[in-house]
Amino acid sequence: MQDNWWKINSELRVDTPFLAVYEDRVQSNIERLIESVNGETQKLRPHIKTHKIGEILDLFKTYNIHKIKCATIAEAELAAIHQISDILLAYQPVGAKKERWISLIKKFPDIVFSTIVDNLDSAKALDQIAQKNNLKLTVYLDLNTGMNRTGISVSKNWSALIDEIVKLKSIHFAGIHIYDGHLKGDAEHRFSAASNLFFSINEEIQAINKKLEYELKIVAGGSNTFPFYATQKNVECSPGTFVFWDSNYQIHLPEQHFEPALVIVGTIISKPTSATFCIDIGYKAVASENPIDKRLVILNDENLIPTAHSEEHLIIENKGKNEYAIGDTIYAQPYHVCPTCALYDSVQVVNAAHEICDEWLVVARSRKINI
Repeated sequence: MQDNWWKINSELRVDTPFLAVYEDRVQSNIERLIESVNGETQKLRPHIKTHKIGEILDLFKTYNIHKIKCATIAEAELAAIHQISDILLAYQPVGAKKERWISLIKKFPDIVFSTIVDNLDSAKALDQIAQKNNLKLTVYLDLNTGMNRTGISVSKNWSALIDEIVKLKSIHFAGIHIYDGHLKGDAEHRFSAASNLFFSINEEIQAINKKLEYELKIVAGGSNTFPFYATQKNVECSPGTFVFWDSNYQIHLPEQHFEPALVIVGTIISKPTSATFCIDIGYKAVASENPIDKRLVILNDENLIPTAHSEEHLIIENKGKNEYAIGDTIYAQPYHVCPTCALYDSVQVVNAAHEICDEWLVVARSRKINI
């Protein structure tokens, strides 16, 4: 890996902390993603929860990626604004989300929208609101393969649920959605566990295809199991973190050769002791759901170790011999990039010359854009 790839050459005129995104690395990661599916971009439905940025959606289109997955109505609206032609909301619309979903579909009639359900009552509720609005809604069945977060369990009679859903007049049943983020461990373990479940599910899907007289679509996996699903026929893959990558996946998914493309840029604001200093990357500036040793990695120096964290402050112990002064710039790679990105209104774009050249708004960090 290139030494100091993260260093920004131009004088920093942006107040820290801020996110720096390295455009050439983002493009390289998209190209690696496409190589992973042998150029078959129709197999890709990347999740946009990681970046929530319109310019990256525009970049997807230049690489012939026209389908995305998302988790919020705002993310779906952002994708629609940027004319992504096929948008899957992988979050069952309940309560007010149903009305927002209908409003979004009506506002962008030329875009293919779909969502997920995991029970008959939710499917019926969507059917009713679709009838009231003279629409036909496309849905996937969300299968729970062991994560136990959403979905109907694969141990239940989920094919019988499909039989009931397809009877609904204002619902088009499109296929199966699987997210297996619980699969961890080395690549062999993850792929083996994913394949064992997938092949049994796929056998049932083939039987359902014959009854329906059309072929169901399968949207499966995230980053952990992307390499497995990338090799399966008639499967759309939904990794998201690839676009920026992070230290968590760099450590735990070594078989995937994406490059870190985002860092947090901070400043040393105080030196309370001879061996410690404080920087302005508090836990309002980096995802902090993990213990302090799994929140960020300081890139300047492997001997700079985070020891204490609060809202606007991060204490660093300097275990090395390099000297640091108040005002020095510190670069850090987040452990979990997706919620980190959602903490910022914008990112600073760094070009191949290591200079800030643009600013992109993280538009869909908002819960609401227009709808």
